[in-house]
Amino acid sequence: MPTASTRNIALRLGAVAVGMFGFGFALVPIYDVMCKVLGVSRETINTQAQLKPGSTSADASRTVTMQFLANNDGGMSWDFRPHQFEMRVNPGAMNNTTFYVRNPAHKAMVAQAVPSVSPAEAAPYLHKTECFCFRQQTLAAGGELDMPLQFVIDQALPKDIRTITLSYTLFDVTGAAGTADQRVGASN
Repeated sequence: MPTASTRNIALRLGAVAVGMFGFGFALVPIYDVMCKVLGVSRETINTQAQLKPGSTSADASRTVTMQFLANNDGGMSWDFRPHQFEMRVNPGAMNNTTFYVRNPAHKAMVAQAVPSVSPAEAAPYLHKTECFCFRQQTLAAGGELDMPLQFVIDQALPKDIRTITLSYTLFDVTGAAGTADQRVGASN
Protein backbone atom coordinates (compact mmCIF):
# COMPACT_ATOMS: atom_id res chain seq x y z
CA MET A 1 0.00 0.00 0.00
CA PRO A 2 1.47 3.39 -1.01
CA THR A 3 2.36 5.72 1.79
CA ALA A 4 1.30 9.36 1.95
CA SER A 5 4.86 10.35 1.05
CA THR A 6 4.79 8.16 -2.09
CA ARG A 7 1.40 9.57 -3.17
CA ASN A 8 2.67 13.10 -2.61
CA ILE A 9 5.72 12.46 -4.82
CA ALA A 10 3.55 10.87 -7.53
CA LEU A 11 1.19 13.88 -7.50
CA ARG A 12 4.11 16.30 -7.75
CA LEU A 13 5.67 14.36 -10.64
CA GLY A 14 2.30 14.31 -12.41
CA ALA A 15 1.98 18.09 -11.95
CA VAL A 16 5.48 18.60 -13.34
CA ALA A 17 4.65 16.45 -16.40
CA VAL A 18 1.43 18.43 -17.04
CA GLY A 19 3.35 21.70 -16.58
CA MET A 20 6.02 20.66 -19.08
CA PHE A 21 3.36 19.61 -21.60
CA GLY A 22 1.65 23.01 -21.19
CA PHE A 23 4.95 24.84 -21.59
CA GLY A 24 5.47 23.06 -24.93
CA PHE A 25 2.22 24.55 -26.20
CA ALA A 26 3.16 27.97 -24.85
CA LEU A 27 6.45 28.12 -26.79
CA VAL A 28 4.93 29.67 -29.95
CA PRO A 29 3.25 32.60 -28.13
CA ILE A 30 6.40 33.06 -26.03
CA TYR A 31 8.46 33.16 -29.25
CA ASP A 32 6.13 35.82 -30.71
CA VAL A 33 6.43 37.95 -27.56
CA MET A 34 10.23 37.61 -27.53
CA CYS A 35 10.38 38.67 -31.20
CA LYS A 36 8.37 41.80 -30.38
CA VAL A 37 10.49 42.61 -27.31
CA LEU A 38 13.78 42.08 -29.18
CA GLY A 39 12.61 43.97 -32.27
CA VAL A 40 12.83 40.96 -34.59
CA SER A 41 9.95 41.04 -37.01
CA ARG A 42 8.47 38.18 -38.99
CA GLU A 43 9.87 39.86 -42.12
CA THR A 44 13.35 38.77 -41.05
CA ILE A 45 12.35 35.13 -41.22
CA ASN A 46 9.74 35.32 -43.96
CA THR A 47 10.40 32.64 -46.55
CA GLN A 48 8.33 34.23 -49.29
CA ALA A 49 9.78 36.92 -51.52
CA GLN A 50 7.63 40.03 -51.35
CA LEU A 51 8.84 41.57 -54.59
CA LYS A 52 7.42 40.87 -57.99
CA PRO A 53 10.01 40.30 -60.75
CA GLY A 54 10.73 43.52 -62.60
CA SER A 55 8.79 45.61 -60.06
CA THR A 56 11.77 47.78 -59.11
CA SER A 57 14.78 49.35 -60.72
CA ALA A 58 18.08 50.22 -59.11
CA ASP A 59 18.56 53.64 -57.56
CA ALA A 60 22.14 54.37 -58.67
CA SER A 61 22.19 57.66 -56.75
CA ARG A 62 22.07 55.90 -53.38
CA THR A 63 24.17 53.17 -51.76
CA VAL A 64 23.56 51.12 -48.65
CA THR A 65 26.25 49.12 -46.88
CA MET A 66 25.20 45.53 -46.24
CA GLN A 67 27.15 43.74 -43.52
CA PHE A 68 26.98 39.96 -43.11
CA LEU A 69 27.63 38.06 -39.90
CA ALA A 70 27.63 34.31 -39.26
CA ASN A 71 27.34 32.78 -35.80
CA ASN A 72 26.98 29.27 -34.46
CA ASP A 73 24.63 28.34 -31.66
CA GLY A 74 26.52 26.88 -28.70
CA GLY A 75 25.87 23.29 -29.80
CA MET A 76 26.80 23.75 -33.48
CA SER A 77 30.30 22.70 -34.55
CA TRP A 78 30.17 23.71 -38.24
CA ASP A 79 32.54 26.21 -39.81
CA PHE A 80 30.19 28.98 -40.98
CA ARG A 81 31.11 32.33 -42.55
CA PRO A 82 30.08 34.74 -45.30
CA HIS A 83 32.26 34.90 -48.41
CA GLN A 84 31.84 38.68 -48.30
CA PHE A 85 31.60 40.44 -44.96
CA GLU A 86 30.40 43.68 -46.53
CA MET A 87 28.81 44.86 -49.79
CA ARG A 88 27.78 48.28 -51.06
CA VAL A 89 24.45 47.94 -52.85
CA ASN A 90 21.93 50.17 -54.59
CA PRO A 91 18.32 50.01 -53.40
CA GLY A 92 16.20 48.24 -56.00
CA ALA A 93 19.11 46.20 -57.42
CA MET A 94 19.21 42.42 -57.16
CA ASN A 95 22.27 41.27 -55.18
CA ASN A 96 23.93 37.88 -54.78
CA THR A 97 26.38 36.51 -52.25
CA THR A 98 27.18 33.17 -50.62
CA PHE A 99 27.94 31.76 -47.20
CA TYR A 100 30.36 28.89 -46.66
CA VAL A 101 29.70 25.94 -44.34
CA ARG A 102 31.73 22.84 -43.51
CA ASN A 103 30.79 19.98 -41.25
CA PRO A 104 33.94 18.90 -39.34
CA ALA A 105 32.01 16.27 -37.37
CA HIS A 106 32.40 12.55 -38.03
CA LYS A 107 28.68 12.17 -38.75
CA ALA A 108 26.07 13.76 -41.01
CA MET A 109 24.34 16.75 -39.45
CA VAL A 110 21.37 18.99 -40.26
CA ALA A 111 21.41 22.73 -39.64
CA GLN A 112 18.91 25.57 -39.76
CA ALA A 113 20.00 29.20 -40.14
CA VAL A 114 17.91 31.86 -38.42
CA PRO A 115 18.31 35.44 -39.72
CA SER A 116 18.25 38.69 -37.82
CA VAL A 117 18.30 42.22 -39.26
CA SER A 118 19.71 45.31 -37.60
CA PRO A 119 18.49 47.98 -37.30
CA ALA A 120 15.06 46.37 -36.83
CA GLU A 121 13.45 49.23 -38.80
CA ALA A 122 15.25 47.97 -41.92
CA ALA A 123 13.77 44.45 -41.78
CA PRO A 124 10.62 45.20 -43.82
CA TYR A 125 12.80 46.68 -46.61
CA LEU A 126 15.14 43.69 -46.97
CA HIS A 127 13.62 41.16 -49.36
CA LYS A 128 15.37 37.81 -49.65
CA THR A 129 14.33 36.12 -52.90
CA GLU A 130 16.61 33.11 -52.37
CA CYS A 131 18.16 32.15 -49.05
CA PHE A 132 19.72 29.10 -47.48
CA CYS A 133 17.70 30.01 -44.40
CA PHE A 134 14.47 29.00 -46.18
CA ARG A 135 15.26 25.30 -45.62
CA GLN A 136 17.34 23.02 -43.49
CA GLN A 137 20.82 22.12 -44.74
CA THR A 138 22.19 18.58 -44.49
CA LEU A 139 25.92 17.92 -44.72
CA ALA A 140 27.72 14.60 -44.63
CA ALA A 141 30.72 14.19 -42.34
CA GLY A 142 33.45 16.46 -43.72
CA GLY A 143 31.02 17.95 -46.27
CA GLU A 144 31.16 21.58 -47.32
CA LEU A 145 28.84 23.84 -49.23
CA ASP A 146 28.51 27.36 -50.61
CA MET A 147 24.99 28.50 -49.76
CA PRO A 148 23.34 31.23 -51.86
CA LEU A 149 21.68 34.43 -50.71
CA GLN A 150 19.86 36.68 -53.18
CA PHE A 151 18.27 39.88 -51.92
CA VAL A 152 16.93 43.33 -52.80
CA ILE A 153 16.82 46.42 -50.62
CA ASP A 154 13.52 48.19 -51.20
CA GLN A 155 13.86 51.75 -52.51
CA ALA A 156 11.43 52.87 -49.80
CA LEU A 157 14.14 52.21 -47.18
CA PRO A 158 14.31 55.37 -45.03
CA LYS A 159 17.16 57.64 -46.15
CA ASP A 160 18.71 57.75 -42.67
CA ILE A 161 19.43 53.99 -42.77
CA ARG A 162 22.78 53.69 -44.51
CA THR A 163 23.99 50.38 -43.06
CA ILE A 164 22.08 47.13 -42.61
CA THR A 165 23.51 44.12 -40.81
CA LEU A 166 22.15 40.71 -41.77
CA SER A 167 23.19 38.17 -39.18
CA TYR A 168 22.60 34.43 -39.27
CA THR A 169 22.78 32.02 -36.36
CA LEU A 170 23.24 28.37 -37.32
CA PHE A 171 21.50 25.78 -35.13
CA ASP A 172 22.02 22.01 -35.01
CA VAL A 173 18.60 20.47 -35.73
CA THR A 174 19.85 16.96 -36.50
CA GLY A 175 17.48 15.29 -34.05
CA ALA A 176 14.49 17.38 -35.17
CA ALA A 177 15.22 17.19 -38.92
CA GLY A 178 12.92 15.78 -41.52
CA THR A 179 10.04 18.27 -41.51
CA ALA A 180 11.49 20.82 -43.91
CA ASP A 181 13.07 20.68 -47.36
CA GLN A 182 16.73 19.64 -47.16
CA ARG A 183 19.69 20.09 -49.45
CA VAL A 184 22.55 17.62 -49.25
CA GLY A 185 26.11 18.88 -49.57
CA ALA A 186 28.69 16.47 -50.87
CA SER A 187 32.15 16.10 -49.43
CA ASN A 188 34.87 17.78 -51.45
